[in-house]
Amino acid sequence: EAGRPEAGEVGAQPEWFYKGNGHAAVAPGMPLVAPGFAADGGEEPEIAGIYIVGPDGTVHRIGWALGNEFSDHVTERVNYLWLAHSKLRVASYGPEILVGALPADVRGMSRIKRNGATIWEKPFLSGEANMSHTIANLEHHHFKYDIFCQPGDLHVHFFGTATLSVADGIKTEPGDVFEIESEAFGQPLRNALKFAPASAGATTVRAL
Repeated sequence: EAGRPEAGEVGAQPEWFYKGNGHAAVAPGMPLVAPGFAADGGEEPEIAGIYIVGPDGTVHRIGWALGNEFSDHVTERVNYLWLAHSKLRVASYGPEILVGALPADVRGMSRIKRNGATIWEKPFLSGEANMSHTIANLEHHHFKYDIFCQPGDLHVHFFGTATLSVADGIKTEPGDVFEIESEAFGQPLRNALKFAPASAGATTVRAL
């Protein structure tokens, strides 16, 4: 509730999570690699806002891109407090950036291909007409934190989705290709799924 305030007013805080630093960004066409301890690797078709912080700390919006927020939905379902853990995965966005205003009603298609055949596809919606929050409210609650306004930093903010293959009982496999497209964004975003080898034993920390 209250995620759509009048212009200039502050609305309710959204539920959002930290995806990681720039090392989590994967180029379009490159594989999305799930860690060896992951229970799942699933797509999240979204629109992402691309921002850069100017020398004086002013945040500038560059534009918008298709995004695959890529999460571990099996881990998320074990314990809702593990949702933050499930989001600490790589993500991809692009390959094109839309400058100017984001259309109020964005419609696209999310699909999974396996061995060249489509095994699942479903339309997804985005844009303010289909969101619980205004873009301005999301941007306010992101950049109200001084730590996110460091000059020179680039930010990618994924705006959420309601379309997931896991909700339809799909279990992804290594080699599956995620494809996300929308006429508003030109070329589709494609990434294959890959799993890193599982590590043996616990991670060790050495004292200095």
